[in-house]
Amino acid sequence: MALPLVSNSMSKRKKPSLVLTLSSAGLLIGAGSAAYWVLTQGNLFSKDLLPGANIIPQNALVAVSLTTDPGQWEKLREFGTKETQSLLDKNLVQLRDRFLTNHGYDFQKDISPWVGDQVTIAIVAPNASKTTSKPVATGGEATTNEQSMVMILPVKNLQRASSILAQPKAVKDGKWIDRTYENIPIKETQGQVGENFSAALLDKRFLVITDNPKTTEQAIDAYKGKASLATSAGFAENFPKIARYGPFAQFYVNVPYSAKIAGASPNRPLPAQVLSQLQNNQGLAGTITLESEGIRLKSVSWLNPNSQRVLSVENKAGKMQNRLPAETLMMLSGGNLQQLWADYVLTSQRNPYSPVMPEQLRNGVKSLTNLDLEQDLLNWMGGEFSVSVIPNTPKEGLPENFRAALVFMVQASNRSRGEAALKQLDEVMRNQYQFQVKYTTVDGKPVVNWVGPFGTLTATHGWLDGDVAFLTVGAPVSDRVIPRPNNTLANSALFQNTVPSEPNPTNGQLFLDVEKTAKYFPLVSFVPNQRALLEATRSAGVTAAVSDSRSTRYDIFVSLKKAGKPDPLPSPAK
Repeated sequence: MALPLVSNSMSKRKKPSLVLTLSSAGLLIGAGSAAYWVLTQGNLFSKDLLPGANIIPQNALVAVSLTTDPGQWEKLREFGTKETQSLLDKNLVQLRDRFLTNHGYDFQKDISPWVGDQVTIAIVAPNASKTTSKPVATGGEATTNEQSMVMILPVKNLQRASSILAQPKAVKDGKWIDRTYENIPIKETQGQVGENFSAALLDKRFLVITDNPKTTEQAIDAYKGKASLATSAGFAENFPKIARYGPFAQFYVNVPYSAKIAGASPNRPLPAQVLSQLQNNQGLAGTITLESEGIRLKSVSWLNPNSQRVLSVENKAGKMQNRLPAETLMMLSGGNLQQLWADYVLTSQRNPYSPVMPEQLRNGVKSLTNLDLEQDLLNWMGGEFSVSVIPNTPKEGLPENFRAALVFMVQASNRSRGEAALKQLDEVMRNQYQFQVKYTTVDGKPVVNWVGPFGTLTATHGWLDGDVAFLTVGAPVSDRVIPRPNNTLANSALFQNTVPSEPNPTNGQLFLDVEKTAKYFPLVSFVPNQRALLEATRSAGVTAAVSDSRSTRYDIFVSLKKAGKPDPLPSPAK
């Protein structure tokens, strides 16, 4: 059974809100779907751009292209557990019934015989009839009820497509009328309250369907060479970086405008802090492919070409995983902590929704340690860093005070300043917090232990290989990073199979052993059915790199369990 989503082309539906559309796309992405395929026929579409980019109006907020290949959808449904399989099937059936069955259409009989290998759905910004060659502005107010939808379906059988367009299903309390725009015939509904359904066949190869007659005209204008998504700011330069042949899905998001509208909704799926950080980018695009062991996402984000902000092209990460033991549960690394902080300060200025205001963090560090965050600490942290979680392996006869340790490592750009800062911290822990500061060695290397008032070892710090400082908090794990472990995280099969090897060189990586981490710690809930999704996931990995002064690349892989061959989706109710 092919995807029900691809069939909503013939639905006569009310205008969708952006939040609903983004939530639906987000569900597919989270379960393993959301946006891609490269169209190669004809010169209307470039194989390196999102299908329909030359037809989608330039002020599109979001565009999603989905495969119509039944095999790929069956492969998706095999991932996960029986519970997640049931959740996915339930959503697919609901979408099929809403967009097809309720309007008298059956995908296999009415759509599959003529539709191409993918369809593209886009949500267009308010005032769709007013196109512009500039990036979509983000300063004005926007309301979700003004958005309109564009659907682009490639036609592989003109006769069948023409037949269904010539004899559409009857509409309630309305009728079909014919008109033309720019010599293009248009068929649309008239007299329906709250519904405006419009369809046009372009170049005898692409059926364009919208829920707004003005949006249909705008799509025709884009097709005839006026402003389109393909000509929007940064799109043509960045999308080819992640284009792949034959993936499952592909997507594009106008980040600042979409985040603004989603943030204005009382039912927004993301916290305001996340949405505010997203607004620092102009565009986000990605491709999703289904592999034998999970789902891979290749994505790119880019700044507004007119922005004064530039990115520092410094991809020097990729070594910290060689210093951590193979049993590490989580690792987050970056190429330059000093630069990361500078970027955060820049993007957080005058942003009331920043997760933590820079000045608050400065004041907090000063209050707790009497150290200056930037002058005493970050000033010498100009190299690669990592934050990791290593599980405890308590020794026989000793109490297990902590289940795991949080381990921070950073390559110092100035070791002498680093040593001075750590000595200051020792004095603070001794004099202000009444910790015992004990000097000892691990495998011949000097380390400093902070022992709590009740005699519990709380933290250890020292130096590795000359210029790499480390601090462990929680379980005593210093003997598992000194000396460098023989079985490292980098050499573990799970890390190698999870964390993408590209882009390379990298500016940072993330590794998460989901199965084991969930047993140690309860994870914060961000999405509905999170427990079920986590139980379906083995591990996740991310590799990032700054491509140039205005764009960043991300590769993500999620390793999933398999529930086995799914049962056929239930037939539509008669």
